[in-house]
Amino acid sequence: MVSELRDNRATVEPYVTDFETAVRSIDGRDVRLEETYFYAEGGGQPADRGTLGGIGVVDVQPQNGETVHTLATTPEFEVGESVVGSIDDEFRTYCMRAHTASHALYGAVRELFDDHGYGGFDIGPETVRLDLEIEHGPDEVNAFTLERLVNEIVWESRDVSWREMDATAAREHDEIVFNRTGGNDASGAVRIVEIEDWDSAACGGTHVRNTCEIGPVRVLEVSNPGAGLVRVEYAVGPTAIRARVDETRAATRAAQTLDTNVEGLPERATDMVETNASLEAAVDSLRDQLLSERLESLADDAVSKSGNEWVVGELDIDGVGPNDVSERVRSLAGDVGDVVALTGRNGRLFVVVGTTGEPDASEVIDDITATFGGGGGGGPTFAQAGGLEDEPSAIVDYLRTEL
Repeated sequence: MVSELRDNRATVEPYVTDFETAVRSIDGRDVRLEETYFYAEGGGQPADRGTLGGIGVVDVQPQNGETVHTLATTPEFEVGESVVGSIDDEFRTYCMRAHTASHALYGAVRELFDDHGYGGFDIGPETVRLDLEIEHGPDEVNAFTLERLVNEIVWESRDVSWREMDATAAREHDEIVFNRTGGNDASGAVRIVEIEDWDSAACGGTHVRNTCEIGPVRVLEVSNPGAGLVRVEYAVGPTAIRARVDETRAATRAAQTLDTNVEGLPERATDMVETNASLEAAVDSLRDQLLSERLESLADDAVSKSGNEWVVGELDIDGVGPNDVSERVRSLAGDVGDVVALTGRNGRLFVVVGTTGEPDASEVIDDITATFGGGGGGGPTFAQAGGLEDEPSAIVDYLRTEL
């Protein structure tokens, strides 16, 4: 990120998008120029797009201190000829804005946290990520505060400048941020990019001259990509505007549905959550009461088999599945009967069996699945099965008469 190509003028004069220069060498579709304003991919910033001698430039990479332009086709021009380079101004401007926004964002991190370090950066087609080395989790990084601080810096129209500085001398300044993930061993000169009274960093990317050129910034997500890192994903320009409009539209629609306004949405949502929780608790209580009454009625209709009392029945209570009755079955076995076997349907047909150990609950389940399909298992005192191929009433009849 801090190194610079000796033939590249992109970071010195980022507003230059059309230039003429001589061809230094050609190797197939790879072209080197005497001087270029194409930005070579590096430091998380993608390569510039455009044309060279009228041929599309598909990639620009640094190689051995020089800039290599890969063209879409083999060029017809020759070494020594002058060629015209034309850089995609829209994409260059986007990268300048997105990159400068990362410096504004890092300045906001400096304002909020004492411990901070640069962990990585990448400009995507519509979103940008900035990784931070801070001793805080993503839940402690307030995206709204970051967004507010960055947009305030944009609004204040602070000057952005860049200058060469000796790398060793630059590292002696605590206010200058270096990329901790690489490039710190660079020697010679480094480019220092500064946002007036806000941020200073060693950076070889392209930047705007004033923060007002960044435009709107929208922090989309704060996450944890790995140990010791916090990732801030953000957008600039049209993507930021769309994200804000989409969010506002969704909030407005939600407010209309709940018969309130956007400002009253949090309170109304809280009320609904509390109401739903209360209703769910009431439903759970009623379901539990129904289950108790059902089990009591089944106990009154127990059958005797091989010297054991079997409590067998179907549960036709909506929302009751095997996990809801497993503890009941365990506790009732040996109390209301030696064997408690319940079946029902909660999406799929299930059976749960609890015993005193004689007969073995898992053997009962094995017998059931051998007859009705499905699968299951367990131990001597409790076992269960699911996915059986019949109706609960057939399972009940089998348990009461044939097993």
